[in-house]
Amino acid sequence: MARFAVNARRGAQPAALLLSALLCACQQAPTANSWTLYRDSISGESDRVHVASFDAAESELYNRTNCEQAQALFQNQINVRTRFWCEKGRFKK
Repeated sequence: MARFAVNARRGAQPAALLLSALLCACQQAPTANSWTLYRDSISGESDRVHVASFDAAESELYNRTNCEQAQALFQNQINVRTRFWCEKGRFKK
């Protein structure tokens, strides 16, 4: 029984390495096509609050369109007093 456990651990190592590689690859989305959705704050209009990032491995148009659709959905909610907007690129403070 203990021998099986040792072999199972050896088999898990390549799987763990593969999973780690896939996660790293997912985090390396292209920045040239990214768009970010921001909002201001009720307490101060000059505040920039990160809402969402759109960095799918698709075209810039795809990410921009999704950001603008999300912006419109957030902005058109009843009683929303904050302003939402999209900017090209990844999140910047």
